[in-house]
Amino acid sequence: MQQFGKVAVMMGGSSSEREVSLMSGAGVLAALQSRGVDAHAFDPAERPLSALKDEGFTRVFNILHGPFGEDGTLQGALEAMGIPYTGCGVMASAICMDKWRTKLLWKGAGLPIPAFELLSADSDFAAIEAKLGLPIFVKPATEGSSIGITKVKEAGALKAAYEEASRYDNIVLAEQFIGGGEYTCAVIGDEAYPTIKIEPATEYYDYDAKYFRDDTVYRCPSGLDEATEARARALAVQAFRVLGCRGWARIDFLMDEAGGIYLLEANTNPGMTSHSLVPMAARVQGLSYEDLCVKILESVHVG
Repeated sequence: MQQFGKVAVMMGGSSSEREVSLMSGAGVLAALQSRGVDAHAFDPAERPLSALKDEGFTRVFNILHGPFGEDGTLQGALEAMGIPYTGCGVMASAICMDKWRTKLLWKGAGLPIPAFELLSADSDFAAIEAKLGLPIFVKPATEGSSIGITKVKEAGALKAAYEEASRYDNIVLAEQFIGGGEYTCAVIGDEAYPTIKIEPATEYYDYDAKYFRDDTVYRCPSGLDEATEARARALAVQAFRVLGCRGWARIDFLMDEAGGIYLLEANTNPGMTSHSLVPMAARVQGLSYEDLCVKILESVHVG
């Protein structure tokens, strides 16, 4: 493990997902240290990035979530500093952090996505409700972990949902509800791992269901038949490539009652907590949490 040199596990940060990043980072740090990697916690909210050079770090395992760490900003800084880092590069990180532009790229490539509309303060909310049908999911374009999301179930409630989401971002999406189930597929390198079906006890897969509740059910294998599983994995890899991703990412998708697959979003720094989905898929693939962390650390990039 000496080949990796001194590794900074980049965690925490100043985004609204700081708490989740600290949980992910603690797991990654312990896993790498257990494998003999010279790994150390590094919180950019508490230390300047220049300390990476000053303290002799030679590689970064980036497990920051949200703006600055997942949107291309940190990636550009690390490339300018010549420090290899895990995960996607500047362009893919920036695009995937923006759900709207992610959808535009997938749509342009002919990949299936739910119908959606951009919202603004002067939108015709009643017309959008009629066009998309109820329920509708409303979400800020650049937040993760289901922060700022509302499920609109009643006519006339779309405007209030927009106002809630606009607290987090000036780009707000209204998205068609697809009711056949929520799934995710981890892509490590160019390989899609087994899909996971997510069955929250809450009305939808919200922040608490993702990170703190113990009654969310994750099915891996997901229960899809062999042909549908193969189709979903192939679509996940295609979605990964269209966005220019590399290293690792998690592609979330929905299914309708007829078996149609609709791409939802891409996570370029997926969670690595005890509740997280990429480690779960890796276990089914035969890869321990510790070995997964080492595998990701191996797939670094420098500009």
